[in-house]
Amino acid sequence: MNRKKITGSAATGIAMVTSPRTALGKTKREPVYGHNGLFYRQVKNWGVLNTTRHPVNDCHEMVQDHKGSIFLLTNETRNNVLIYNTSGKLKASWGTEYPGAHGLSIAGNGADQFLLITDTERHQIFKTTLDGKVLMTLDYPKETALYKNKEAYIPTETTVAPNGDIYVADGYGQQYILHYDANGKLKGWFGGRGEGDQFLDNAHGITIDQRNGNPTLLVTDRTRHCFKRFSLAGELLEIIKLPGACVCRPVIQGDRIYAAVLRSPEINLENTGFVTILDKENRVVTNIGGSAPVYQNGNLQAMHQKLPLFRHPHDVCVDRDENLYVAQWASGKVYPYKFERVAKSR
Repeated sequence: MNRKKITGSAATGIAMVTSPRTALGKTKREPVYGHNGLFYRQVKNWGVLNTTRHPVNDCHEMVQDHKGSIFLLTNETRNNVLIYNTSGKLKASWGTEYPGAHGLSIAGNGADQFLLITDTERHQIFKTTLDGKVLMTLDYPKETALYKNKEAYIPTETTVAPNGDIYVADGYGQQYILHYDANGKLKGWFGGRGEGDQFLDNAHGITIDQRNGNPTLLVTDRTRHCFKRFSLAGELLEIIKLPGACVCRPVIQGDRIYAAVLRSPEINLENTGFVTILDKENRVVTNIGGSAPVYQNGNLQAMHQKLPLFRHPHDVCVDRDENLYVAQWASGKVYPYKFERVAKSR
């Protein structure tokens, strides 16, 4: 029986998949990436389209809907949203009105699913159907008196709680987390810029974490290289330190947290991103394109890019088969990369 065998080096994060023998009796060795039993192989040319008909600029974020389609958000106004199947074939596209398209979240169930788009240039959040019909618009929160004008409000991400409440991360503005009900009525806020642990600096991403059955908020503090856990009422509960990683939003699938790392501050800042994966204990287990995670006395040591797989990865989408799709910012207008999960060798 022919089986693929995985060999490689934990230090470099490169493994090799030895495929069954070819007709010439030789074996084909394909690079896979990762550490500690979590390995991935890049699918070459996934999702590459005709740039004249379906161009991209910055590929910011990606989500998967209930039918399995992959939605990509880009700030290219000829087609803000590109919809792929998991094989990389374009199914549809829409959107010409979001010049600052940045954050893309999906919520709801089945046919009732909807998207939330943040626009950093329009200073607004848009709730839309999966085919782009605008259902609700959240303008800048003038009533809070936190902002001198709408330009000071630059939302980067949203998430939806189990009761339908919406949380907005003002990650490029005043660093507040704003709390709305499902109808868009402002209920409160927390965070903001400051020096204490309860404050935020580049609150780039936010998500609901229900892995232990009790929903909490995971918020990115990118400048400080960590995720911060808050209660739904805004009480700081935990800091997950990720030294050496300017992380974007946390993405939860199963027991794991996945995140794009925009850059490695430990080395040259430009073109030094990678993808990090944490387990249910919030410990880093794998870095794709990054250094192997090392813990000393329970403390994670600084991470950095090890392989130039990415320039500035901005988001990770995880499909039902645990394959990864990576969107990149300021990376030469490349289409998303797909990485297939490589099954553990027997």
